[in-house]
Amino acid sequence: MPHLTRRGFTLVELLIGLVLIGIVSAGIYRVLVNNQRIFDAQTQRIEMLQNIRAGASILPAELREISASENDIRAMSATSISFRAMRQLGFLCAQPVLGVANPVLTVRRSPFYGLRAFDTTRDSILVYYEGDQQTRADDGWVIGRITAIANGVCPDGRAAWLLTTSLLFGGGQVSQTGRIMFGSPIRGFEPVTYSLYASSGRNYIGITEGGNAIQPLVGPLLANGLEMAFFDSTGATTATRSRVASIRITLRAETQRAFRQRDASIARAVDSVTTWVSLRNNQRY
Repeated sequence: MPHLTRRGFTLVELLIGLVLIGIVSAGIYRVLVNNQRIFDAQTQRIEMLQNIRAGASILPAELREISASENDIRAMSATSISFRAMRQLGFLCAQPVLGVANPVLTVRRSPFYGLRAFDTTRDSILVYYEGDQQTRADDGWVIGRITAIANGVCPDGRAAWLLTTSLLFGGGQVSQTGRIMFGSPIRGFEPVTYSLYASSGRNYIGITEGGNAIQPLVGPLLANGLEMAFFDSTGATTATRSRVASIRITLRAETQRAFRQRDASIARAVDSVTTWVSLRNNQRY
């Protein structure tokens, strides 16, 4: 019966096997590195696009609530805008007594719309003024401050806030009972500034609410990452705050980190978006 023996690999065969394993391993490593690079680049671009879309959503949502003709814009430039940002909308469920030092406004708790409840430390108010329909001084807004807030009830028994206020009547308005009616809307607002600013060597859109310090909102951006242009109702650019009818907002963003581009260079990717917003109560000139 023949005897079978086992033959080991020769040195040449081992070397050939190691070379083949090295070639396959190098190919797999290169694929993994490329996949990781592509994944990193896509992640960076997605984050950048999310940032730019957030800015293109937040700014128009805030700005379309303001009325330039009613002096909501306090200051404006190509890289900054300060305005009265609307935070609440409620309705009076009782006719207030006017002609007194600190009139009390009874505001329904429902329906009520806004980011939060009224805050005496942050918010001012605008109350709709019906006025005298026989004159041109009717249909406007009375500005004021909230000095105290208490729980109360409407005449129909539903829950309400009792806002003790300091109202400033002007422009032909009269502090007389009956000039602010039952059912009148009341809007709460606070001063807000959106601006381009630098922090730790990067550029951001920052928000300043009331007297608080500026906080980053959208970024990082390019050095010219926020550019605003202001137009009146005829479509002409304007530097007069009360004549602004629309605003063009351009955002230019960059990725958080640099990564290898298609041409093998290492750089941050950039992108931009432009959006227009029309303000409410535009006057025709």
